Amino acid sequence: MGAINDILRSYGPEYIHRHAETMPPNHLKVIRAIVNCRTQTLGATLYQCQQCAKPHLFFRSCGNRHCPSCQNQKTHQWLHKQMKRQVPGHHFLITFTLPQQLHPFIRSNQRTSYNAMFTASSQAMTTLAADPKYIGADLPGFFGILHTWGRQLHYHPHIHYIVPGGAISTEDHTWHPSHLHFFLPVKALSIIFRAKFRDELKKTGLLDRISPEVWDIPWNVNSQAVGNSSHSIQYLAPYVFRVAISNSRIVKVENDTVFFRYKKPRSNRWRTMPLGALEFIRRFLQHVLPKGFMKIRYYGFLNPTSSITLTRVATLIHLTFGFNLPPQEQPTINPPTPCTCPHCGGLLIYRASLFPLIPTPQDTG
Repeated sequence: MGAINDILRSYGPEYIHRHAETMPPNHLKVIRAIVNCRTQTLGATLYQCQQCAKPHLFFRSCGNRHCPSCQNQKTHQWLHKQMKRQVPGHHFLITFTLPQQLHPFIRSNQRTSYNAMFTASSQAMTTLAADPKYIGADLPGFFGILHTWGRQLHYHPHIHYIVPGGAISTEDHTWHPSHLHFFLPVKALSIIFRAKFRDELKKTGLLDRISPEVWDIPWNVNSQAVGNSSHSIQYLAPYVFRVAISNSRIVKVENDTVFFRYKKPRSNRWRTMPLGALEFIRRFLQHVLPKGFMKIRYYGFLNPTSSITLTRVATLIHLTFGFNLPPQEQPTINPPTPCTCPHCGGLLIYRASLFPLIPTPQDTG
């Protein structure tokens, strides 16, 4: 069983008891789901070896998106889909980060704040892309992924966007490319991002809960040229469905203390950090998303509902560059390892699902 499962099973009851009156319901559901993951509580699935006919029973997984044991298959499926939807040409990885002074407010108003982050950052890029000084086209395309954690499980909400280097003009119906190593000025992006985030919170009536000094300090936006989109998609893929910390980073649990590995920014050396078990659970749970919240969002011509197909976008890009673009790299995507019989190596065939007699409440969102 995974280390996170074991930690929550051992220390979750005490954590729940201490915070029973203030714990959000979705935190309690996540604890229960992960604790019950791949145990008889959730039932089992029966397989049979195609070669030796030996039966094999596997306990069912919880499917919760915050469970570190349930995300590998989702990552593979997402990566395979995105590789089919990439467009030619150079790309950028643009990251929008909120100042630390806002973190307490955001943690207490997550759904509203996260939605405001997406709206403000996407509108900032769209607004600036339409400026003739930069790209001069009103229909860029990009998708963003919300992350809320830092390397030591601290609360650090930010959005990574993968952005093709250019945009389509709905006036002249052509592709307007950006420079190879420059998409949009980050200082201007941060100013627009800050202003639009403030406007979004004003609509909700929560603006007066934030210190006015937040609107006077610089906000951080980072832009990095990443070349082919395959590179950036492959870079982000492991993080798309990853939870705040993976089981592989847990070194040990000893004397009610969790020891886990982390790396500092711009360093490849692993370090070990000790945290009390209850503090570890608190930090883990603060990254639980609101129920049903979409942490991956698509905009412009990359939105599945866009009236402009990706084939049309690719054609416009090739026309702009005279069909002289290097071919898109198609990295190898290893398929999921099939279930095989541990006795003879034969393929396991699904036979039946055995559900628990008493349904257990859980939250897959």
